[in-house]
Amino acid sequence: MGETKYIFVTGGVASSLGKGIISSSIGKLLQARGYKVTIQKFDPYINIDPGTLNPYEHGECYVTVDGHEADLDLGHYERFLGIQTTKANNITTGRIYKSVIDKERRGDYLGKTVQVIPHITDEIKRNVKLLGNKYKFDFVITEIGGTVGDIESLPYLESIRQLKWELGQNALCVHLTYVPYLAAAGELKTKPTQHSVKELQSLGVQPDVLVLRTEHELSANLRKKVALFCNVEEGAVVQSIDASTIYEVPLLMQDQGLDETILRKMGLAYGERPNLDPWKEFLRRRANATETVTIGLVGKYVELQDAYKSILEALAHAGTYNDRKVKIEYISSEKITEGNVEETLANVDGIVICPGFGSRGIEGKFVAAKYTREHDIPTFGICLGMQCMAIEYARNVLGYADANSVEMDEKTKHNVIDIMEEQKAITNMGGTMRLGAFECIINKKSKAFEAYQEEHIQERHRHRYEFNNSYRSEFEKTGMDCVGINPESDLVEVIEIPKLRWYIGTQFHPEYSSTVLHPHPLFVAFIKAAIGKKVD
Repeated sequence: MGETKYIFVTGGVASSLGKGIISSSIGKLLQARGYKVTIQKFDPYINIDPGTLNPYEHGECYVTVDGHEADLDLGHYERFLGIQTTKANNITTGRIYKSVIDKERRGDYLGKTVQVIPHITDEIKRNVKLLGNKYKFDFVITEIGGTVGDIESLPYLESIRQLKWELGQNALCVHLTYVPYLAAAGELKTKPTQHSVKELQSLGVQPDVLVLRTEHELSANLRKKVALFCNVEEGAVVQSIDASTIYEVPLLMQDQGLDETILRKMGLAYGERPNLDPWKEFLRRRANATETVTIGLVGKYVELQDAYKSILEALAHAGTYNDRKVKIEYISSEKITEGNVEETLANVDGIVICPGFGSRGIEGKFVAAKYTREHDIPTFGICLGMQCMAIEYARNVLGYADANSVEMDEKTKHNVIDIMEEQKAITNMGGTMRLGAFECIINKKSKAFEAYQEEHIQERHRHRYEFNNSYRSEFEKTGMDCVGINPESDLVEVIEIPKLRWYIGTQFHPEYSSTVLHPHPLFVAFIKAAIGKKVD
């Protein structure tokens, strides 16, 4: 196509309007037209990455294939576009400043005074253009975290201002804003949008496209009014109305010609509208699924759905491809006891024992794992969830009552889960775990292989602790098999009890790899087993 085109997605009025979904939808529509597209997220916080952030602060920490801890919006990018993101797709203010300070310490600035402009903004611009320059994408979509008016976002918006001048028609700004409905007046109000755009204009950035987030249909007159007051052409004002699923948004944007408007404004021919048939088939199956399967999500962050975002989406994908709606029961692992576990799990067809860190709620996960093992309820343990399955088995089958992870009890005599050898000397918390994609060989006689239909797989990790191979033979002699092994380190990656309907734990995070058009095979197999249990 020639020169890379850059699209910036900014937000105003309120956070959590869905900039990530709009960015993903634009990317999907451009990708469907044959363009090579990637999306990056710029976060204005000073943390180097979200790896050390509590999920209550930032939701799920997503992991890229190259071992970077990233914002959860990268999960949306991958699920919508079917691409793999890397460290270059998520930049924080902390990384920007660290890079500039490192250069200053090396003397790269030759004694000049280091300032926000031009040094910080130049570093931001360098990172914006890195993907286009290095990997030759046709379109690089850059989502700016936060909202217009935030102090911490100012350097990013200044960088956009400069890039729009430098790149001309090769740069475009899409501004997402909110149109509230005042029930008492029975009216939709555009004033917040006008003020948001005015704030953006005061920083020297004129939005080219406005996406109006709304719960109510916006009339043509209202959109015309917004266009007039915000200096945006009428055809470039589109609405993003509430949808039954985020996966409908690309089609809603396509119906309003958002991709055509973008291409036209960037001097490109847009031709015929792509049909997106596989995407529509996914939505058709999702809409037509009338029967439900109930999955219990056992974790300590169940009141915060973003903490398990990728798991929830992977379950939804798998449900659709099994022609079922997945009903989630959020089960706090802090509240499960031997006394109430039967009642708590009475209505589930399967459970996911969630990942996490620390001892809070851990005993409840042991209780849940024991109950589902003894009652043959399909169970999927992920990362710490897998470790809990192993510890429970060691306690109640092998007879090691004090079995534990050294993460929870450093003095345990039966360290079924131990710290990884290379982790023992590490003191810094950020970015030091076993991160990213690693190889795994699956036993061909296992249920895991039945799901994958592949012996050699690659999955993403985020952990410091591992299954202790000293106990491996005892586990396998008594019925829990280690069926997935890393070929280089000999680490156990997958455990299962073959005599049960579906009782599998993975040290890796398969949820990161599930996409709309390619659901993860383990989740598909898990939901199928849960459906089988429901039928029985």
